[in-house]
Amino acid sequence: MTTTALVLFSGGQDSTVCLAKALTDYDHVETIGFAYGQRHAIELQTRLTLLEAIKAKFPAWAKKLGPDHPLDLPTLGRISETSLTRGVEIELSASGLPNTFVPGRNLLFFTYAAALGYRRGITTLVGGMCETDYSGYPDCRKNTLDALQSAISLGMDKPFEIVTPLMYVDKAGTWALAEQLGGAALVDLIVELSHTCYLGERARRHDWGYGCGACPACELRAKGWSAWQSTRTRPTSAPT
Repeated sequence: MTTTALVLFSGGQDSTVCLAKALTDYDHVETIGFAYGQRHAIELQTRLTLLEAIKAKFPAWAKKLGPDHPLDLPTLGRISETSLTRGVEIELSASGLPNTFVPGRNLLFFTYAAALGYRRGITTLVGGMCETDYSGYPDCRKNTLDALQSAISLGMDKPFEIVTPLMYVDKAGTWALAEQLGGAALVDLIVELSHTCYLGERARRHDWGYGCGACPACELRAKGWSAWQSTRTRPTSAPT
């Protein structure tokens, strides 16, 4: 029986590692991405470049990689007063959450992914959500996603599974997992082509990739890189 998965792929570090993990674990993998009016819309371009680079660099994975499904969700951006959908300063909100939190984003992403998966015959949905980041986003928590999995399965009358390989992995561990899955070649692709910066900065190159270097996403990625570099062993070879 052919195993399949649909990966929520933004083109960032986390979703790229999740894609690599899915391509290692499943026979057929498709991707889905969302344009929701995000301030860092550059990710919509870089994710396509990254997909093509993965196909070119990893022939074994290329054979497993199916169609990419970009979806437009402009309404989410219009109803969200956040620093990811508006040109405002990144700061903590009155709720105690950073104003980079886009309410309902991951709930909608998985619901749309499930609707697509239903049509495509794919019931495993893979996302890069984790509880180890600074943010504490409530829609990244395991209990939230477990509840969402149950709701989707009931609403579709079909057993869906939400898989989050990074749920308890910090950013240093994410870099290490990238090397484990795809060797130095995958790490290099993530550094050069993936996008994390909330401000959409692609002009500044750091050891860990491109970004402003000061937003929370850049700081988290840089901190993880430094921690990983301090403990890493000799790079492994990439799959062929």
